[in-house]
Parts: sequence; structure tokens; C-alpha cells
Amino acid sequence: MLNLFKKKSKSVEVLAPLTGTTLSIEEVPDPVFSEKMMGEGIAIKPTTDTVVAPFKGTVKMLMPNSGHAVGLLSEDGLEILIHVGMDTVELQGKYFKPHVKAGDRVKTGDMLLTFDKEAIEKEGYETVTPVIVSNSTNHTAVCKGEPGMIKAGDLIMTVE
Repeated sequence: MLNLFKKKSKSVEVLAPLTGTTLSIEEVPDPVFSEKMMGEGIAIKPTTDTVVAPFKGTVKMLMPNSGHAVGLLSEDGLEILIHVGMDTVELQGKYFKPHVKAGDRVKTGDMLLTFDKEAIEKEGYETVTPVIVSNSTNHTAVCKGEPGMIKAGDLIMTVE
């Protein structure tokens, strides 16, 4: 019997928020991310210092006092966390400059934050940036392609 009440799922394309090299989430040097405790996703080893919106939506969260992570909510209910670096919260905002605040509406490609990649690495911190579907229990993420170079704005995953 055909279920006429079943809601058809809509896929959301998530574009790369950074230029760099993609890695599988399992390669992230932090078990919170590599063991998918935060959710499914992909990681980017950045070659640039600018994080842009991977889709149209709302800034749900910007880490206070540190600016190293931003959470976004798409118009379709998808939540993404972009977390620049490992343990960079310890820098307490040093080398990070947010360009948005919680509640801001953003369009695909809008600048979210900038950071001083070289200074962060010089201080001994890893800059690999997980891009996590933080509400992945409600969605299925399909990461695109093999690890390799990508540019901000390239498709990195489709989420159903």
C-alpha cells in the first residue's frame, strides 16, 4: 500500500567552507571527531585562512571568547559545526576574527571567520578543520569523492 503521508526527504548540499585538502573524519587527530562522537562529517586541512558559509542559513552558535568554531542551521534543518583546529579553544580567541554573530542570516559563500593559520601552527596547534553534521541522527551524510585538494565552494557532502 502506498503511504501518501510519508514525508519525502530533501537533500542538502554542503559546500567546502575552506580551501585545502580533504581528509576522512577518521583521520582527525582527536577521538571526539574521529570516532564521530559529534556526528558524521569530513575534515579539511586548510591552505587558506577564511571560513565561508557552506549553505544559506542562520548562525546558530559562535564559540564565545574563542571564535574557533561556528554552528550553522540550514533552511532545511541541517546543523553543521565548523571547528577550526584541534584544542584551539585554548588560544582564547587569539588569531581568530569572527565576522558573524549568533542569529545572523548568511548566504552561501558569506565570510564567517578568519584566522591566522601560520601563527596557530607556530604555537603548536593543528589546524585541521572538521565539518560535522551535528544533528546526524536525523540525517544521512554522504561525503563526496576521495581525499584531495578542494576550494571553498566545492561540494563536499550531500545530506539527506
